[in-house]
Amino acid sequence: MQRAKEISKKTIVFEGEADFSDFRLNILLHRIHEDLPSITSIKVKNLFFINTNDNHHLTGEDLRRLTFILSAKDLKDFENKNSFIIIPRLGTISPWSSKSSEIIKNSGFTPEIRVEKGTCFYLDSESDLSSEKLYQAAYKAYDKMTQSVILNIKDADKLFLDFASSSLQTIDLLGRGDLELSKANLDLGLALSPDEIDYLVTNYTKEKKNPTDAELMMFAQANSEHCRHKIFNADWVIDGVSSEESLFSFIKNTHKVSPEKTLSAYKDNAAVIEGNVGPRFYPDSKTKIYAEKEELINFVTKVETHNHPTAISPFPGASTGSGGEIRDEGATGVGAKPKAGLCGFSVSNLRIPGYQKHWEGKESKPDRIVSPFEIMIDGPLGAAAFNNEFGRPNILGYFRSFEMYLNADRTKRIGYHKPIMLAGGLGNIKSEHVEKKQVPIGSKLVVLGGPSMLIGLGGGSASSMNSGDANLDLDFASVQRDNPEMERRCQEVLDSCWQKSDKNPILFIHDVGAGGLSNAIPELVHDSGHGGFIELRKIPVAEKGMSPMEIWCNESQERYVLAIAKDSLDIFEEICSRERCPYAIVGQIERGNLLRVYDEKENNFPVDLSLDILFGKPPKTTRSFSRKEKVFRPQKALKVGIDSIIKEVISHPSVASKGYLITIGDRSVTGLVSRDQLVGKWQVPVADNALTLSSYNTLSGEAMAIGERTPLAVINAAASARMAVAESLTNLISSGVKSTKDIKLSANWMGAPDLDLGNQDLYDGVKTVGQELCPAWGISIPVGKDSLSMSSSWLDEKGIENSVTSPLSLIISAFCSIKNVSLAVTPDLKNEKKSTLIFIDLAKGKKRMGMSIVSQINNDFSGISPDVECIKEMPSLVDLFSKFIEQRKILSMHDRSDGGLITTLLEMAISGRKGLHINLDTYCNDQEEINETLLNEELGLVIQVKDQDKVKIITELNKIGLEGNCHEIGLLSNRKHFEISYLEETIFDETLSNLSKEWNSINLQMQSKRENPETAKQEFLNDIDMERKGLNPKLTFKVPGIINASKSRPKVAILREQGVNGHTEMAAAFHEVGFECIDVHMTDLFEKRILLKDFNGLVACGGFSYGDVLGAGGGWASSILFNSYLREEFSEFFHREDIFSLGVCNGCQMMALLKELIPGTENWPRFIRNTSEKFEARLVQLKVQKSNSILFEGMEESIITVPVSHGEGKADIQKQESKILLKNNLSPIAYANDDGLPTEMYPQNPNGSPIGIAGVTNKQGNITIMMPHPERAFLSSQNSWAPASWGKYSPWIKFFENARKFLD
Repeated sequence: MQRAKEISKKTIVFEGEADFSDFRLNILLHRIHEDLPSITSIKVKNLFFINTNDNHHLTGEDLRRLTFILSAKDLKDFENKNSFIIIPRLGTISPWSSKSSEIIKNSGFTPEIRVEKGTCFYLDSESDLSSEKLYQAAYKAYDKMTQSVILNIKDADKLFLDFASSSLQTIDLLGRGDLELSKANLDLGLALSPDEIDYLVTNYTKEKKNPTDAELMMFAQANSEHCRHKIFNADWVIDGVSSEESLFSFIKNTHKVSPEKTLSAYKDNAAVIEGNVGPRFYPDSKTKIYAEKEELINFVTKVETHNHPTAISPFPGASTGSGGEIRDEGATGVGAKPKAGLCGFSVSNLRIPGYQKHWEGKESKPDRIVSPFEIMIDGPLGAAAFNNEFGRPNILGYFRSFEMYLNADRTKRIGYHKPIMLAGGLGNIKSEHVEKKQVPIGSKLVVLGGPSMLIGLGGGSASSMNSGDANLDLDFASVQRDNPEMERRCQEVLDSCWQKSDKNPILFIHDVGAGGLSNAIPELVHDSGHGGFIELRKIPVAEKGMSPMEIWCNESQERYVLAIAKDSLDIFEEICSRERCPYAIVGQIERGNLLRVYDEKENNFPVDLSLDILFGKPPKTTRSFSRKEKVFRPQKALKVGIDSIIKEVISHPSVASKGYLITIGDRSVTGLVSRDQLVGKWQVPVADNALTLSSYNTLSGEAMAIGERTPLAVINAAASARMAVAESLTNLISSGVKSTKDIKLSANWMGAPDLDLGNQDLYDGVKTVGQELCPAWGISIPVGKDSLSMSSSWLDEKGIENSVTSPLSLIISAFCSIKNVSLAVTPDLKNEKKSTLIFIDLAKGKKRMGMSIVSQINNDFSGISPDVECIKEMPSLVDLFSKFIEQRKILSMHDRSDGGLITTLLEMAISGRKGLHINLDTYCNDQEEINETLLNEELGLVIQVKDQDKVKIITELNKIGLEGNCHEIGLLSNRKHFEISYLEETIFDETLSNLSKEWNSINLQMQSKRENPETAKQEFLNDIDMERKGLNPKLTFKVPGIINASKSRPKVAILREQGVNGHTEMAAAFHEVGFECIDVHMTDLFEKRILLKDFNGLVACGGFSYGDVLGAGGGWASSILFNSYLREEFSEFFHREDIFSLGVCNGCQMMALLKELIPGTENWPRFIRNTSEKFEARLVQLKVQKSNSILFEGMEESIITVPVSHGEGKADIQKQESKILLKNNLSPIAYANDDGLPTEMYPQNPNGSPIGIAGVTNKQGNITIMMPHPERAFLSSQNSWAPASWGKYSPWIKFFENARKFLD
């Protein structure tokens, strides 16, 4: 009988395959070799630690099943010598463990089994390594925030120990005085001000009560700057004169002036904006049949930041930042649906190892935060990973790298050592759900989502401190862990609730973020107007050693707090059970205004406090400053040669291609994305805005864009703020927005008002936006956020104090509804020979160079800041361009921003693969001004128009006040060159290919250091090839213009497992061709509520079942293979000849693992990690090959574009075997190159599958699996690029029609 290696009576260990490729090991070896040159090589293996009540209860069959599920084998021997093991941080439960343990439970094991994963590193060394040196090596390989290091494998047993529970702590304020409270403030990292301490002393003394640590931590979070925004609500004194307005009142003024179409502002988790009427698509709450329902599709908007955690640990910091913002959207009103996201980063100088720029200077930072380079390697991956797994497309973003020195010895700087991590987006909400409901006494309080764990403690306070002020241990405690698959389950519960319309069981919902339950529950109870009673021990807890304070205050993610009416509780519990979403009824609303938290275990009250004290009015903050003028010397004229300076500018990280930040994120999930960051046939990352569809059968939608010009604040904070707002508009105009009054902004303010001129800068920036600019344009700011502790300080190796402080940083996110997304214009030049490029100079001739990219390259931080000169003209400009776009007068369009006019024009040329001849005669005043002409970063737009339209367009622009500022500046060239002339003299002439090399250089460097350098190089060569045809679809069939779906509707099961997120768009595609689509959760099959025999078709959808922790689709497949009933159910269905089945992406991966149940699949491969070793999200093209598949009938030899989004899509099959598949007509589709031929070259083949295999079918042809996503592209409007000749439907509609034809 099989026996596993034991490390204790309750823990066994298996060996698994290593996650590290050779190139990742080489990177790690290089890092370790810097400190330990005796190490010559590294070997790695994964270890699976399985904890049970008693190992001897596991039978040989149990062990066999476990090794299959884990893809593991027996650990024959283990050598501790010269090795270390990285495990999850002791005292925590990893997200991997949560999901893996659930898979094991759903595969028939008892719930008591828990599994954790470790990675063992074996170091080959010329001599034995001491423990000290092993730890030194391990430091280079692990994340100290989320992982621990052990040297002895038996110490892994500590992963499963329940630490002794700490008791409730009471601070003896009454007996020992207020110094005890001050001590607790430091010990617990509460960040309470002296005024707040006095307030607590007064109130607790009045109540004759000592505070508990739980009450103090709760108060600190609820009243932190992070939660209360005390600076924005403060009284202000300027030059000794009190201001009548607070900063928040300035912001509210915008809504007061322009309240139109804003349904909710300043009072919920997000703003709500009136949307478009359209056919919203979702399943009926009773029958689970998908249908369209005509309704007003309003949208919610929210943008957050997660700066402090991202500085400490970038991946989980950015991941939970995105997750928290998603929860804000979902918890708006009484339930909304997140739809599309945005993400952005600001860091100090990047200093890419081996590619450091001459102007970046030497790295210096505090030990507690990571470098800007590390932030930009791991942070974007974290944000993308959460969005990907949750199922929200991230379709907009920004990136800035900025740092400058303020003194000669370079110890005082301005920059972003504490980074900005921006996370935002939009969602949809029903009109009847915008407002939260009355919560009557007796309503039940429910915690929805994952269990409490000892993570993220005191995050609200930590985020409110300047980096360097907090204790290092408190920094560690404030970092959270992410579990997007759990959040997806929560969202499915919310979706099922709001889909009930007026029968929605939710009365009130609050997401759990900063402060954990100690913030969310009191806010909910307080807003109810009553008191609340909570039973502490009913809160789900995964770590049994937590103290009452830790249970109450931890910031474990992926949770919501809800108030549910007593008579709706059964309905709510039924929904949670179906979605397998954990929940707990932890208390109820009661009379009075007390919040009481009862601990049954200790028979005491960790919290027994009046809500009037918790949410009372501590002394209001007062801010003051005496105005000082900023003095900067005039900027010297640029004397540098144009050739070299242009290449330096376009390769600056803030200007260069951001492709490496984009293709890691799924941008097609939901099937409701019309415009993402990549544009045109060559998919170049230059889009100015993002567009979503309101629903599937409409062209209406929503648009969003970002504006930020933060370095300008060093010179002029007010100008910087104005430019941020204006840039968001110049980015949004090409979407076709009708009016400035339709635009709603989120304003995110970052800075350090306590330092230097920070108070003055903040006040001036907020006032000019709220009192002046936005009211002038009729724009409202109904939502926003501030993070005002943006500084870092530390002592360097010489004991000298260093500091880095951010400038006042306003990041604007602009949102609006759109009537027709198909009219939107992109920057890529179109192939219209009789066309002209017109430059619209919104700065009216000004060419101020302060803080421009070229100034940063030259370390010349001086001059005058650009500013908004078109305040009067902007509303008319937006109105005018709306008409031009509706009349299709604008061929392409791009704004001027970072890098100046030269960058605008170059990005248009590269993205359209068109040569340009630029003539500066009318815009440049003299030869000495050429650099300033090309490189200033004032506001402006470049448009491409047909020659027949240019006179009318210029005439109309002149009428709104831009006469003399519209310059015919460029013509398309027959050469693939970028040529600039002035007064008949050529001053610059370079090939697009060479310029593209510079523009793509950062992309190459970052990808080479983050992922497979070979695929990074292949993509670089692909990007700089100006002769490529690009996407080039060719069809051998006619795409129908109208679908006749009036016949009887055969039933298709739209199958999903926990973590699947692509089911709605799949249902929409099949619904469009006449199927009755039914939402089927695996729970329905487990519990026999639904039987597969009742269906004509079965579709397994895309997503991240169980978070893909045991191989993509592995957990889903195991739950079927090891359940005797489901195994038989699926086998019988697959053996029927009158059905069809389709598996896409995650469904494809899962069904590939079920091939033993599916006839005619002997040669099917499984799907493994992409060759690039990263998630790939791209628009590629497929060649339809001869095959048996009924779904591809009549489509052979066609070349069709399609989105892909996967991390494990490579067919694991030898080339010879893949040729057998092709020969036997079992491989219907292959990734194709620009010529339409099957390819293995990256990125046209995004995963490295042999001979381009993208999908396979069975011998009968009625069961097909594929990695690409046709369901996200069956409408032309869903494609980020499509030929102009396509009508409503893309060619993929025939694929779905074929399924219907097969059944007919």
